[in-house]
Amino acid sequence: MLSNALIGLREGLEAALVVSILVAFLVRSDRREALPKVWAGVAVALALSVAVGALLTFTSNSMSFEAQEAFGGGMSIVAVGFVTWMIFWMRRTARALSGELRDKLEQALQIGSWAVVLMAFLAVGREGLETAVFFWAAAQATGETTQPLVGFLIGIAVAVALAYLIYRGAVRLNMAKFFKVTGILLIFVAAGILAYGMHDLQEANILPGLNTLAFDISAAVPADSWYGTLLKGIFNLSPQTTVVEATVWVLYVGIVLTLFLLPGRARSASTASATA
Repeated sequence: MLSNALIGLREGLEAALVVSILVAFLVRSDRREALPKVWAGVAVALALSVAVGALLTFTSNSMSFEAQEAFGGGMSIVAVGFVTWMIFWMRRTARALSGELRDKLEQALQIGSWAVVLMAFLAVGREGLETAVFFWAAAQATGETTQPLVGFLIGIAVAVALAYLIYRGAVRLNMAKFFKVTGILLIFVAAGILAYGMHDLQEANILPGLNTLAFDISAAVPADSWYGTLLKGIFNLSPQTTVVEATVWVLYVGIVLTLFLLPGRARSASTASATA
């Protein structure tokens, strides 16, 4: 529940802030007649995100066991790729996001109604698709059906409330610090999902080493204990972890967290060097 609440809060606040920027621009520029078009684009994006989540669930449920494991492992890798890209993209573009969205909406208003709907759809749809895939993978990793959804909805509700209060000026949130802290937490969540995906691929006989354990702490941390459930839900820590799972988890956290915490100039220099 906690990890999915974090996903809902982070992704929901990003999408809600995008919507609030668009709405504020139209209200302040006295173009309220375009608001229904923005809400239409947002509604279509939300409907598509829900449809993608339902499709993933239906597809996995109609497969054999090995096919389910292979599908789940593959989608876990895709989800981690999405969230990793999103974390770095938001850190890089957060400061310029408001101006960029206003410029795009201004251009869409000059083109016509359908351009406004499409612009709002694309702005929110990207967040929605990422959220649908990442939430599905996180829910599969926890092995639950109800609690992940409850946690996710709680996170979304808090995100919408925060975005509304920010829009009204009732709350001031240090966005840079918020996205940095939640980004660090999501890196650990993503590492757990990636490790779970590796385990799925092992159970599907795509990767070897299913019975080669890095450690077994099931006696000290029972899977059905409250702390075992907590560690499983947040970090996807399995009491019996294979060498492949442990290796992938350590490599992902070590590399991604280091790059994420690099100062801006160092990141720019390393990117320029890699490009050269």
